[in-house]
Order: sequence, then C-alpha cells, then structure tokens
Amino acid sequence: MLNRFARALFTRLFTPIARALVSLGISPDVVTLVGTFGVCVGALAFYPRGEFLVGTLVITAFVFSDTIDGIMARMGNRSSRWGAFLDSTLDRVGDAAVFGGLVLYYAGGERGFDTLMAVLALLCLVLGSVVSYARARAEGLGMTADVGIAERADRLVAVLVTTGFVGLRWDTGLGLPEVGLTVVLALLAVASAVTVVQRMLVVRRQAFATLARESD
Repeated sequence: MLNRFARALFTRLFTPIARALVSLGISPDVVTLVGTFGVCVGALAFYPRGEFLVGTLVITAFVFSDTIDGIMARMGNRSSRWGAFLDSTLDRVGDAAVFGGLVLYYAGGERGFDTLMAVLALLCLVLGSVVSYARARAEGLGMTADVGIAERADRLVAVLVTTGFVGLRWDTGLGLPEVGLTVVLALLAVASAVTVVQRMLVVRRQAFATLARESD
C-alpha cells in the first residue's frame, strides 16, 4: 500500500539529492551499499542495547537510499538486472538486521529475556524473508506474486515508527508503551503469514492455468 501512495512523493523529494550524487559521479550501487551498511549499523549496534530511538533515527537516515539509488539509476540510464538484483538482495539484509536487532535485545537485553517479544520479532524476520522469496521465486518461474496485505514498505514503516516511539517513551516518557510494539509485531507476523498464503494461492492458480493451456 505504501509503495503505491508514497513512491511519487518520495521520488519528488529525493530527486534533487539523486541529481547531485549523479553529478558527482557516484554510482547507484555505492549508494545501495552505503545505505544497507547504515541500516545494519543502526539496527545491530543500537537495538540490542535497548537504544531504540537512536537506532531508529540512524536507520531512517539511511533507509531512503533504497529510493535514491533507483532515481539515480533512471537518471543515468544505468538501470540493469545487476542493479535490481543487488538492491533486492541488500533490502533483505537490511530488513533482517532490523528484526534481528530486536531479537537480540529481547533474547537477552538489559531489560531481561522476553520470550514472547523475541519469538514475535523472529517470526517477523523469517516470514518477511519468505514473503520476499515467494515473489522472487514466482518471477523466476515466469509468474507473478505481487499481492499481499504486508508488503516490504508496510512492514518496515510499521516496525520503525513503533520501535522509535517506544524508545522515545523510554528516554523521555512521551512515547508509546512497550505493549504497542508487542501488538505491532504480532500483527506484522500474522499479516506476513497471510501474505505468504496469498502469494502461494496466486502462483498456484497461474501454474494450473498454464498446465491447462498446455494440455489443450
């Protein structure tokens, strides 16, 4: 959902930045790599220590590189299968780092072991990867699976906003209670599981339709 409604807005906002980077001769691949590195640092250096607000701010500062590198590639007519592959692969790395940082914290952070939260964060990590794999595998077989109620942008925005506001409450007393993160992680896990099933059903229909045509 966010992909559809926010893409045009973010493209407009980040086009001047992308244009400046292109004029400096910076490659879109470099932006992709730096952005992923920044996301991983924000998630794995701060989340496991319970520094949710700082970690979220660092992640947010780098996560938009995913939009900027795409704009740069189109500007310089450098869009390629390699760029798409690199971008998609590193997106998975960044997403895993975000949820992995939460798993590390709740599996033994300063506030103690929280089995429920650690399991929910781990489910989000695993199911989110399966959501992405289902689409990639379908496309590799010549089919499509771009359906579902929990696309990557939806999952990432939900977890970052909630985690950031929980961290704000811990630091200032003005944010969300921790139960808000529990609810969001649970909803994301369920939504990701539903999305996996949706994509499986869509691919199943396409596969059987192809089989029926071939048998006629």
